[in-house]
Amino acid sequence: MSQAPDAVGVLIVDDEPRIRDGLARVLTAMGYRIAATGRGEEVLGLLAGENAAIVLLDLQLPDVNGMLVLRKIRERYPHVVVIIITGFGTVQTAAEAMRNGAYDLLPKPFEPEQLRIAIRRAHEKMLLEKEARQLQQDKLRTLADLSIEKSRTHTIIDALPIGVMVTNARGEVVLFNPTFARYMALPADLAEGSPLAAYIPDEGLRRLVLEFSQGCHVGPDDSPTYEFSLGPDKFLFARGRPVLDDQGRCVGAVLTIVDITAMKVLDRLKREFVAKVSHELRSPLSTIHEQLAVVLSDLVGQVSPADEHLLSRAKEKTQGLIALIGDLLDLSRIESGVVCEAPKNVQLEELLENIIAFLGTKAAAKGQSLTLTRCAEPLPAIKADPLALESIFGNLITNAINYTPEKGRIEVRLGRSDNQVHIHVSDNGFGLEPRHLEKIFERFYRVKTDRTRYITGTGLGLPIAKGLVEAMGGRIGVQSVPEQGSTFTVDLPIEAE
Repeated sequence: MSQAPDAVGVLIVDDEPRIRDGLARVLTAMGYRIAATGRGEEVLGLLAGENAAIVLLDLQLPDVNGMLVLRKIRERYPHVVVIIITGFGTVQTAAEAMRNGAYDLLPKPFEPEQLRIAIRRAHEKMLLEKEARQLQQDKLRTLADLSIEKSRTHTIIDALPIGVMVTNARGEVVLFNPTFARYMALPADLAEGSPLAAYIPDEGLRRLVLEFSQGCHVGPDDSPTYEFSLGPDKFLFARGRPVLDDQGRCVGAVLTIVDITAMKVLDRLKREFVAKVSHELRSPLSTIHEQLAVVLSDLVGQVSPADEHLLSRAKEKTQGLIALIGDLLDLSRIESGVVCEAPKNVQLEELLENIIAFLGTKAAAKGQSLTLTRCAEPLPAIKADPLALESIFGNLITNAINYTPEKGRIEVRLGRSDNQVHIHVSDNGFGLEPRHLEKIFERFYRVKTDRTRYITGTGLGLPIAKGLVEAMGGRIGVQSVPEQGSTFTVDLPIEAE
């Protein structure tokens, strides 16, 4: 076969040498590789060895019928393009050739330009079919890769020790793993596609999943969590995120669930232990404190100043331990859900006036101003435990006094919006660095600097305040600037009339 090895091969099958040579000259000039034979029985062997893509086939061969050769070519090499060349071209012949798989028919005699046109069309068909086969192979390969990747992903998700559930944008469940099914006690025959209530019995969690599925909570810092229980001895913790496509559109949500039953049990045991120990210590410490007070009273002027200082310090430390135990008991009650034992209508302005009047002496001792700024219109009563409110605002105002230098300013401001009242406790005290803001509501966390080192406290006042506020359905937050002061804000709901 002539021409470069990378050129398209053409096999000419004709029993007339003159025609074979003429066709070869035209096609060689077009850049094709040429192979030629005058016998039909040699065609299949030449196709196997020469790798021809186009065949020019004469129907009138001396050894084999051309139609039979055509059928064998189509059976053995279905991608080879066959053009019939014959001097006996009829409509019947053309129809039979096409039925047997021929691409085109050139009746002899034909002009070189007719040959060129037919060869170009055959070449284009060959290229298109080759491209289509390649695309199909790529598609099959891609589908196989996707199938493998999907299988791998499913295997990983199924093996996770946490529950995973995936929904589409309509909130319909499209995937969940065995751990999720075990946590939620789902029937073994429950498949994807059922209503959300079939998988999640908790109504609050269902609402949250629908919010995720519809594109809510997409911000990096907006990732709500949800705790719920399935019976008295099973506690679960859920966290979800919307799933966004490349254009940022929400296409569904993914929900993860962790079993926190062991943590809850441990936390309950810890609370019970702290409550029991605190209760057992409170009575003897109170006795010691009272006895120290009696000793100091009876021995006035009878002991040296150094001894009197030691006894006074012992009394102060005992009082500090009693306060710590009181805070621990309060915190234990809050965490146990015992918060508002006697809720009643409370006039917040009146309650704050009493607290400010009580703590005013402490503020005056440091030369501080402690003021209350009311709303333009009177606030409605809120339904709450007045003792809990006194604990919240007593802690906040006491902290403001303690962490504000002498001659400082402390202001309590009231406000209202919609169905909430807002209480702001502001000071121009030491302030807080940003790294402390998220931690000050943790138990026993205290900010210690050169200016606050000697301020006494248990580190439980703010956690108690936060627990009480949240138990009332409210929120507490803080804004602070170092050396400029802090503002604690409490938002409490107004009960609908």
